Amino acid sequence: MLNITLPDGSCIELRDGADSFNLAEAISAGLAKKAVVAEVDGKYKDLSSPLKSGNKVRIITESDPEALEVLRHSAAHLMAHAVRNIFTGVKVTIGPVIEDGFFYDFDYDGAFTPEDLEKIEREMARLSAADIPLVRAEMSNSDATEKFSGMGESYKAEIIRDLAEGTVSLYTQDNFTDLCRGPHVYSTGKIKYFKLLSVAGAYWRGDEKNKMLQRIYGSAFFKKDELTAYLNMLEEAKKRDHRKLGRQLGLFIFEDEVGAGFPIYLPNGGILRATLEEFERKEHLKRDYKIVYGPAILKKDVWDRSGHSANYIENMYFTEIDKTRFGIKPMNCISHIMIYRADLRSYRDLPLRFFELGTVHRHEKSGVLHGLLRVRAFTQDDAHIFCRPDQLEKEITNIIDFVCDVMNLFGFEFIYTLSTRPDQCIGSAETWDKAISVLKSAMDRKGLKYTINEGDGAFYGPKIDIKLKDAIGRYWQCATIQCDFNLPERFDLSYIGEDGAKHRPVMLHRVILGSVDRFIGVLTEHFAGAFPFWLAPVQIRVMNITDDQKGYAEEVAYKLKDAGYRTDTDFRNEKIGYKIREAQLQKTPHMLILGKEEKDENKISVRLRTGDNKNKLDFLEYLDIVAFLDGGKKLELWR
Repeated sequence: MLNITLPDGSCIELRDGADSFNLAEAISAGLAKKAVVAEVDGKYKDLSSPLKSGNKVRIITESDPEALEVLRHSAAHLMAHAVRNIFTGVKVTIGPVIEDGFFYDFDYDGAFTPEDLEKIEREMARLSAADIPLVRAEMSNSDATEKFSGMGESYKAEIIRDLAEGTVSLYTQDNFTDLCRGPHVYSTGKIKYFKLLSVAGAYWRGDEKNKMLQRIYGSAFFKKDELTAYLNMLEEAKKRDHRKLGRQLGLFIFEDEVGAGFPIYLPNGGILRATLEEFERKEHLKRDYKIVYGPAILKKDVWDRSGHSANYIENMYFTEIDKTRFGIKPMNCISHIMIYRADLRSYRDLPLRFFELGTVHRHEKSGVLHGLLRVRAFTQDDAHIFCRPDQLEKEITNIIDFVCDVMNLFGFEFIYTLSTRPDQCIGSAETWDKAISVLKSAMDRKGLKYTINEGDGAFYGPKIDIKLKDAIGRYWQCATIQCDFNLPERFDLSYIGEDGAKHRPVMLHRVILGSVDRFIGVLTEHFAGAFPFWLAPVQIRVMNITDDQKGYAEEVAYKLKDAGYRTDTDFRNEKIGYKIREAQLQKTPHMLILGKEEKDENKISVRLRTGDNKNKLDFLEYLDIVAFLDGGKKLELWR
């Protein structure tokens, strides 16, 4: 008999040769029905993997977060199986899980169409209904290479050849075999609720020198209503797409003649950005930040010294001036280090907080560019804080409070992750441990819940990432706090301590909005283009009903502009309903509609973009209301 330990410490006996599915059955029929994979001695295994006496086992069910990743990975295999069944000559490459689903890349001479996706879905449904077991096998690298080469799967053979000598695992379902570490669901019948979403191009192994493949995206869920909710969210996301709204609302454009990834702001977008940036300046000055500016290009020597040349060079652009190499800045930190070094610093001077709305350039591959959300030129609300070690935790908690204040204004919920030391980094393990410890301590002191994101820190230090949840439930990475003991060491930064000796400061890199451009994209989708009154590019549009009210309307518009509100006018000889519809499409918060009664009584009538009307208001009363709204406040009746 096998003696198996359960998560609560209790033990259960099973017959020799039993697997994790047998364990789930022994516990309860309900658990067996919902079982997906098992965690055996800390490692995820297929339910069909045999158990050994003494194993500690946790059954992963459909309600556990790990299960969804397994389901989607298995769905990627199911899709590849279906594609191979339908299309002659197709080769399969890789098919990983991604944040909201999965994809698989195929080498196929034809072009997959929306109708093809429907065919593939039907075949996937047939394979699912057949309830085919997924059978794992292990094979030596040489035998596996020969097997896949014989099947004509040259990409799989190439993957295996790049691995160290040993064995690989294969999964077979009926007539389809794939190379995979697993684990997987035990049969295709577990994969019931899925949807194929789109086709895109992708280079083999992400290298532009390699062949262009076709990538099919999809998603899968355990429950039908979860899939329905996800598809509804995608439909809503299409309506909110900032690229579409960017043109409709006159915010920004991209032009091939200028180059991919370089946004051009139109007048409305320019006002929106200027308003956001002015808000940022005021908020930073309130918190004792000093506004600074650095050059766009710096000598390559400083990038060598900082470690960017060794650890970040693939994201940088370079140029040459007078036979000297310069790097176009991907970050603002070097200039701020130079500002710190420009004077002798005392312990009494610290902390020093330098803030810059600095435009940076990063070399992003063309395949990942996406409107304002991923560009090659963008402006960061970048700040670097130089402080004493004893001030570090307080400065981190101050930044967290700053982020909360700002994001609450926009109505975002948010979550925290702690990203730790990556493989490619500078500095000792001891230094990294110290930086990680203080970031943890600051979040613990605030009572925050956070997850650990192993190996995703910046090359110079670990970081707290703050992800925003938008109006339709998507998460966006914007704010970050990075703790850096390494660059102060590399640039020999110091301050004179209370003891008269030199000491090393600590450096915090942080952004609140992150990329201002990206944040504008996120805001556009979050608000579906209907920005709050204080941020809207045009806050008020003044419209007359007939030419008889034009003079009165011009006077009202002048007073609003003089009071500092972003106001435009529509005095065209058009029906008022037509004018209102145009203003609605532009998502203008307030439309002042001035007719004969408003002129005769010296009043105004306001139509909100929600469709609500506020009729015959006193103008000064209205000014009090918009002053309140312009301060970022909310009024229920003026939402």
